[in-house]
Amino acid sequence: MEEHLTRAFDADLQELALKVAEMGRIDEKQITDAIEALARSDATLAMQVVAADDQVDALQHEIEEKAIVTIARRQPMAVDLREIVGALRIANDLERVGDLAENVAKRVLLLGREAPINDAVFQLQRMAQLVLDQLRRVLDSYARRDLAEALIVWRRDEEVDGLNNSLFRELLTYMMEDPHKISSCTHLLFCAKSIERMGDHATNIAESVYYVVEGQPLLKERPKADITSKQTLPLPA
Repeated sequence: MEEHLTRAFDADLQELALKVAEMGRIDEKQITDAIEALARSDATLAMQVVAADDQVDALQHEIEEKAIVTIARRQPMAVDLREIVGALRIANDLERVGDLAENVAKRVLLLGREAPINDAVFQLQRMAQLVLDQLRRVLDSYARRDLAEALIVWRRDEEVDGLNNSLFRELLTYMMEDPHKISSCTHLLFCAKSIERMGDHATNIAESVYYVVEGQPLLKERPKADITSKQTLPLPA
């Protein structure tokens, strides 16, 4: 009987892990498509990204429901309960990543056919690629319970912040030199902030992996170099 319960609980945990992995795959596609839509001013692709967010939301709800049922049925003890809590926390971060990709896509729709600023879009693509790499690595670390890999992702958040800071200054320069670009540059600034926040959620996931493996929170202060939240934007003349 006990062996049967153990197998059933393991199956529940595997189902949670598979749903988390599926959320991650959808998020990765949303990020890729949102940035491609921005680079190509592709409203159709942007609308597909917006529509795909429902899939991520649905998976998060499924994970929450599965976790509640599993806790009620299995009454797991400490180490097993950590697995369920970890899946819940990671699903929450992945849901937010999907929302942020949707935010980028919505900015594409607001920009319309307005010609993008190529240098800024290139920087946004670099940021997004770095965040995608972070997300893939941290989800792989979760699947393999690889603490060392999770900590690498956690420490690399400053790279995304650095690119965001550089792009922020670049777009401010464009706006000061040509007030007609303030609207489009503001949309791009919001895109950059959304991508930077995606990186934050990747590091959140790394902290959840640490919690699952070690059984305690990561108490070190997260490396952070984002200065854009302290800056103000110029007003239109």
